[in-house]
Amino acid sequence: MCGGDARIVNTRIPIWSLVNYRRLDASDGRILQDFPHLKAEDLVNAWGYADAHSEEIEAAIRRNEES
Repeated sequence: MCGGDARIVNTRIPIWSLVNYRRLDASDGRILQDFPHLKAEDLVNAWGYADAHSEEIEAAIRRNEES
């Protein structure tokens, strides 16, 4: 957790931010390029978490858009 948001293990990158970046048409390859310390496995885990906790992720994206 980071500020109450689920994040990629050993980072401060919230999963909702990666989901939002993906919605802006960033491919997994682009995300890995822009975050070189992440691994493909991190994204697989992030997408799985996001799918399993979609309401939480949507709420976090909304909170961020409102701030």
